[in-house]
Amino acid sequence: MLVELCKVIPAFLRRLVRPERGGAWSGYLARTREETVAASRRLLDGVEPEARGEVTLTDFDPDGEVKVVAAALYAVSDLPDDQLLGIARKLGPAERAEVLAAYVGRRENRRHKPGRAFERTSYRFDVLGDYGAFRDLQRHRLLTLEWQRLSPRHGYVVPEELGEAGLYDDWVRVMDESAAMHDALDHAGLPDVAPYAVAMAYRVRFYMDLNAREAMHMIELRTAPQGHPAYRRICQTMRRLIAEHAGHRAIAAAMSHVDVSGGEAGRLAAEQAAERRRDRVP
Repeated sequence: MLVELCKVIPAFLRRLVRPERGGAWSGYLARTREETVAASRRLLDGVEPEARGEVTLTDFDPDGEVKVVAAALYAVSDLPDDQLLGIARKLGPAERAEVLAAYVGRRENRRHKPGRAFERTSYRFDVLGDYGAFRDLQRHRLLTLEWQRLSPRHGYVVPEELGEAGLYDDWVRVMDESAAMHDALDHAGLPDVAPYAVAMAYRVRFYMDLNAREAMHMIELRTAPQGHPAYRRICQTMRRLIAEHAGHRAIAAAMSHVDVSGGEAGRLAAEQAAERRRDRVP
């Protein structure tokens, strides 16, 4: 890849191909990875993962909603940031909700988003979902996302429709073959190659750390009826945890274009509409 890219964008890669620049950087990353792996083996060897749900809200700021209110007032006042924070702390829940309702306004569609005040607080979610859903959520860039090595360790999901179609046994066979191939590659000393043998129905653990503004964008987009049930369910749970676990009900309420319906009806309708459009093309 590097050889080919150097043919078309050499100016962007000039430092990368220099041993004292790109070479040293690559070596640094390799060493830190190896040393971190060694440290984890010393500290975590034999420790099994505790049971968790599909989505866990692992970190949030209990004062996050108060801080968002203060940030919403900042640009329309002449007061210092810390003074506004003190004022926001003295407001009751109804008064804070009133400020946020004014700041959010009437959102006629999910593209109508409030401003940067929603960047004042953030949430960290630990997710154990299928790899296919992860790959869709991984596309969001305005957040911090890290994932663990893909393997068969956490098991796989089985779509309900497979049993109805009489394909359950075939599904299990393919999943078992995928796991066997992964294990064979891993035991052969190819740990970086082995994940490529893992079917996308297997679960992978990853975290997403994002502010409320990006949470609104991602959760509303990924709960749209035409989305895949796996990531729709993950994002629906995120919004519920923001409201109920973090207690940021006004922030969750601002995400007014979250679709909480279930099932495949919306996705099926979207596919049918796409098929009709294709049929109209001469």
